[in-house]
Amino acid sequence: MSASGGTKAIVAALLANLSIAVAKFVAFLFSGSSSMLAESVHSLADSGNQGLLLLGGKRAQRAATPQHPFGFGRERYIYAFLVSIVLFSVGGMFALYEGYEKIKHPHEIEHWYWPVGVLIFAIIAETFSFRTAIKESNALRGQKSWKEFVRHAKAPELPVVLLEDLGALVGLILALGGVGLALLTGDGVWDGVGTLCIGVLLIVIALVLAVETKSLLLGESAGPEAVRQIEAAIVAGDTVTGIIHMRTLHLGPEELLVAAKIAVRHDGTATEIASAIDAAESRIRDAVPIARVIYLEPDIYSESRAAKGADPEATPGGPATPPDAH
Repeated sequence: MSASGGTKAIVAALLANLSIAVAKFVAFLFSGSSSMLAESVHSLADSGNQGLLLLGGKRAQRAATPQHPFGFGRERYIYAFLVSIVLFSVGGMFALYEGYEKIKHPHEIEHWYWPVGVLIFAIIAETFSFRTAIKESNALRGQKSWKEFVRHAKAPELPVVLLEDLGALVGLILALGGVGLALLTGDGVWDGVGTLCIGVLLIVIALVLAVETKSLLLGESAGPEAVRQIEAAIVAGDTVTGIIHMRTLHLGPEELLVAAKIAVRHDGTATEIASAIDAAESRIRDAVPIARVIYLEPDIYSESRAAKGADPEATPGGPATPPDAH
């Protein structure tokens, strides 16, 4: 994900949510609608979430240090995970509490035109934000479905903004439905039911975000296409005859670590092998520019050792014991 694309979507969502939060809270003060109060807290939480994403993106740009030699790129994942926690606790749990209280102690909505007018305004503003996030995401997702894009994106910002905006739009529709039914029936319980539905929606979205960002925090490999490109680049020269095993790891959304044990000709000199490794590293960076940290270990491939299979306990993720002669 380009930094500019992600930042544009985040800023659009931040401006929309701040304006909506103020409007919803004013509507709550005039109408007493619990849906409006829950939605104002939801929008305020979303604004804080976008602030966290911007902060994470800024801190991830810090240069590597001796204590953190691979840099701070994965800090973006940490702040995205914090977003899921905020969305769950501040947005979802608060809405559940407000919905329960409104159902237990219902009261008629006053000055109905305030919540209805604000909800219509909010839907328009959130639609603009959601449209911006979709436009920025379309430039990156290619032929992937939206589900695949959210599940496999290495940069967390756009999936987070997409799910937040989607949740906000659906939540606004639920709030409008709750307020509308409360006005039509004269029963404030419907306002509480709408608030409960908003809470459940926010918790579901928060759990989805938590699962996806947890995977990124644990460390994900490069995508299948990038792996194929790296493998092809390694063996493109004459000296490297094959790949014994290879690992990739995202140090951040736009930084990839590549570590591989490569097979070389047994009659190659040290100078030839060193030149072959340098050339392979150059080809990898040309094929996959985000591959910035590369470690290639040369070894002599042995068919007899390879036929015995790999030792799954020797390295994380296997194959472990390299099928080479020592």
